[in-house]
Amino acid sequence: MLKKRLVGVVIIKNGWAVQSFGYDRYLPLGKPECVIENLDRWGVDEILVLCIDRSASSLGPNFKLLKNIARLGLNTPLIFGGGINSVKNGIDAIQLGADRICIDSMLQDHLEEAEELTKHLGAQALIGVLPLSISDNDLKHLDHRQKLNSKISNEHLNEIAHVVSEILIIDWMHEGEKEGFDARLITDFPMNHVPLIAFGGISEHEQMHSLLALNNVSAVAVGNSLNYKEHSVQKLKDNLMHTSLRQSDYESKHTLLNDV
Repeated sequence: MLKKRLVGVVIIKNGWAVQSFGYDRYLPLGKPECVIENLDRWGVDEILVLCIDRSASSLGPNFKLLKNIARLGLNTPLIFGGGINSVKNGIDAIQLGADRICIDSMLQDHLEEAEELTKHLGAQALIGVLPLSISDNDLKHLDHRQKLNSKISNEHLNEIAHVVSEILIIDWMHEGEKEGFDARLITDFPMNHVPLIAFGGISEHEQMHSLLALNNVSAVAVGNSLNYKEHSVQKLKDNLMHTSLRQSDYESKHTLLNDV
């Protein structure tokens, strides 16, 4: 059985790591490199760095930040997203140290560019990002650049599924809320064969257990709640030890660090 993952998420706005609440309110955490180093040391399975202001401001990817992260010498696989809107951007991100990349606006504006990127990097290197909500029993997609929330067609979802290996489902309406994630975004997703990463309003191990039990969920992604306590990752994994989640190796890492 393939092990499912716990992804630690670092949201970046204006170059700083922030706590995000519903794509609307933000609280500063500090330098991204410090937050990322902590997640690496604490034992998450992947680290997702998501720069949420790059596409809306047409700034392109924050490659300076990516270079700084690469210098940290992380042991944890890195996913990088924000402002990647061309084949060159995607290739450069991988060459600068990202193990995989997230794409969002490219899937909406230039799907053919995403298809070309898949030819260069392979679908396994690409994760599609979909900020979703449910309204009137319809699945709605948020274009955060224009703050437009519109129904997303099964045809378009199918096109996206052909160019990425996983889809990051963001419950943007409940992002930052304790136990806020709307599981219907997963259970009502029209394609059961597509691996999904659940993110937004995920904080408690009971909630994660329920999500990880769903066949099409390959990972749960947690942001704000991982920043409160040093042992939060280890505690989550200990509480989820009977699921298919990868188990924490925090203790061994911590011992090695103390022995240096």
